[in-house]
Amino acid sequence: MTAHPKWYLPEDRYFDPDPAQRRVAMELYASVADLPIISPHGHVDPRLLADDHASFGTPADLLIIPDHYVFRMLYSQGIRLKDLGIPRTDGVLIEKDHRKIWQVFAEHYTLFRGTPTGAWLAHSLRDVFGIEEKLTKGTAQGIYDEIETKLRSQEFRPRALFKRFNIEVLCTTDAATDRLTYHQSIRTSGWNGNVRPTFRPDAVTNLLNPSWRENIRKLGELSGIAVDGYPRFIKALEERRTFFKSMGARATDHAVESAYTAELSPAEAGSIFQRGLQGKANAEDAHRFTAHMVMESARMGIEDGLVMQLHVGALRDHNELVYRSYGADKGADIPVASEFTRNLRPLLNRYGIDSRLTLILFTLDESTYARELAPLAGHYAAVKLGPPWWFHDSINGMNRYFDRVMETAGIHNTAGFNDDTRAFLSIPARHDLWRRVGANWIAGLVVRGIVDMEDAREMILDISYRLAKKTYKLE
Repeated sequence: MTAHPKWYLPEDRYFDPDPAQRRVAMELYASVADLPIISPHGHVDPRLLADDHASFGTPADLLIIPDHYVFRMLYSQGIRLKDLGIPRTDGVLIEKDHRKIWQVFAEHYTLFRGTPTGAWLAHSLRDVFGIEEKLTKGTAQGIYDEIETKLRSQEFRPRALFKRFNIEVLCTTDAATDRLTYHQSIRTSGWNGNVRPTFRPDAVTNLLNPSWRENIRKLGELSGIAVDGYPRFIKALEERRTFFKSMGARATDHAVESAYTAELSPAEAGSIFQRGLQGKANAEDAHRFTAHMVMESARMGIEDGLVMQLHVGALRDHNELVYRSYGADKGADIPVASEFTRNLRPLLNRYGIDSRLTLILFTLDESTYARELAPLAGHYAAVKLGPPWWFHDSINGMNRYFDRVMETAGIHNTAGFNDDTRAFLSIPARHDLWRRVGANWIAGLVVRGIVDMEDAREMILDISYRLAKKTYKLE
């Protein structure tokens, strides 16, 4: 029988080829490799952890259908989303044979060579499932059988893997109108896993959201406040934030295309809000209202202590055909150029020196790292920089981040690492990659005589564990 090729995952992967740096990097990595995982921001569905009987479903349910990193790459090569089992919003039939979906994935697995997705998948298949053989056309069905069998076992239930992955805390991302039913189930189940919600108000602050008025109705219903105008809208948001906080939330999350901030007068905000209720708000109204609500969210963060995350620079749902057929978040979000220095000035002049506010900034525009973000974080007490996000959550993306940010901001004006993933299985792989790349960067400082080993050991501990825990108030 012909032997199939095996995964190539050497223990010193991702480290510099220079022997001196590689030796130091390996020592630093070994000191943090087994630390607990702090996952303060991500998109894992809490229903997976709501009870001890939850299942990931099939291998395709686990690794393909929910992961836009995977199916967007396949889509880029002409494979239709419906043939990958991606649910449609228009009722058109999709592929239901998950073995067939898996075979298509395996036959195109070479697309992921050299990508972070490829690194995460290889780590997951070998280190989580114990699969030594590479995923290919010939090994596809055997690997499917092996994963399927293991997913039926208790050891591969989500809660069991939560413990095995050594996750100390996992934060989900939840709409302002979410009842947090699954979080309540987790809290009352007696399980000791630390799973917390995160408050995301985008669907009620973006006037151009197609469901905005329905979302406002839900907001009023859940808060017990009849939202018939702007003042009651603000009170309803504050009420929901209080509820989320009572459920363990430590942070809010805001996705905006632009970092533009501006403070409207109560009369201006009220007029725009009324136009929204009447279905008459235009793009300029939405732009100004979003800018104002970012300011208001910072104000609320000072008052209730919730950490504020601001994700900037994605033009959502660029592919209109995919959006119409499949809905939002289907791998068609594309980065745009961003500006922070002028756009954030109103917010930072108002709240930036208030140490009660923690504002974590994320960008998809790497050109802003050294020019704007690092200097802002290096000055304003409220500002911290989030780790490389989305398209830059990669070996090279992390290296660019370390090189362009740290000299100006220093590591203590950054927020450590968060995995920002929907793919539960990729969590340990993503954190492992960050720890390896971080160890290699710090090792470079050591061999060049910039820091000594004592400082280096503290730095790798900070960026791997302590900074995320401190920044998100999870201590």
